[in-house]
Amino acid sequence: YDNVVQYVKANVNANERLHNSKSTDNSRVILALTAIGKDPTNVGGHNLLKGLDSMNYINKQGINGPVFALIALDSHNYPTFGGVTRDVLIDRILSEQVKADGGWALGGADEKASDVDVTAMTIQALAPYYKTNAKVKTAVDKGLTWLSTHQQEDGGFASWGAVNSESCAQVIVALAALGIDPLTDSRFLKDGATVLDALCAFAVEGGGFRHIAEQTAPDNMATEQGFYALTAYDRFQQGKTRLFDMTDIA
Repeated sequence: YDNVVQYVKANVNANERLHNSKSTDNSRVILALTAIGKDPTNVGGHNLLKGLDSMNYINKQGINGPVFALIALDSHNYPTFGGVTRDVLIDRILSEQVKADGGWALGGADEKASDVDVTAMTIQALAPYYKTNAKVKTAVDKGLTWLSTHQQEDGGFASWGAVNSESCAQVIVALAALGIDPLTDSRFLKDGATVLDALCAFAVEGGGFRHIAEQTAPDNMATEQGFYALTAYDRFQQGKTRLFDMTDIA
């Protein structure tokens, strides 16, 4: 924690932002602090939530900005600041749904095709509102249909032209957040194969996950996402809060 405090003090600006154009820096640190039971409103005297007080700032990162801001705010029912509200963030995310196919992509609504990772992460952000907001439900259902139709025969998923473990991980987290069991939901069974089967196929003997099948050594990002996807599914099975809902942490 002391290292995080030093990082914040060294990088935060007068607006309580860790980066001039990447609001996800604030969002990710908020998530990390929440996970260890620390207060993001007082990190060496700085309030990282206040850094997320402007949609102009959050929108600089395209869809990633509002997605991660909403995930961070909902990780512990945090208050919003300035012109940013949960409704504003949700409306912004919904406006970015790809018109052509119903998923989401980094380039936004006018992209020709959606992306698995972006669609799954967006669904993770919208999951808390799925049962209470009709517009969210409609949008998420379209996204789920798009994900289902793009699942590989072995249960896996591809992003940027490559079948990879991280795409599997993001889909698992999204489904678990919605209370959907990827082992039994017919939309995500392909010839008996599930996305969990596909993820585990990337496991490396001795520990960790590879990014793509051709690799033999563990990949840091693949390992991180692989393990938190398995944690998300385990929490779902045990009836606990979704992965990014940390309200069970004091």
